[in-house]
Amino acid sequence: MKYSYRTEGTCCQAFDIETEDGKIKDVQFYGGCNGNLQGICSLIKGMPIGDVIGKLHGIRCGSKPTSCPDQLSRALSLIVEKEGNGEK
Repeated sequence: MKYSYRTEGTCCQAFDIETEDGKIKDVQFYGGCNGNLQGICSLIKGMPIGDVIGKLHGIRCGSKPTSCPDQLSRALSLIVEKEGNGEK
């Protein structure tokens, strides 16, 4: 499944997530720190959604209450709520 998510409180404005069988297939960020976000995408491809949520939830960027990884975990949590596929 493909999903789009608009972020709040980060340099990245939005991202697209593609999942398959409860795992991350691909993530495309729009805006933000390009190199860091490419690294995150590379590291999480193929990981179970629940594992990614656990690793990224609550990460902050400087004095901001959130970050691009935290926003990704929030989007993935919404996907799990909708699809119920994050605990495989």
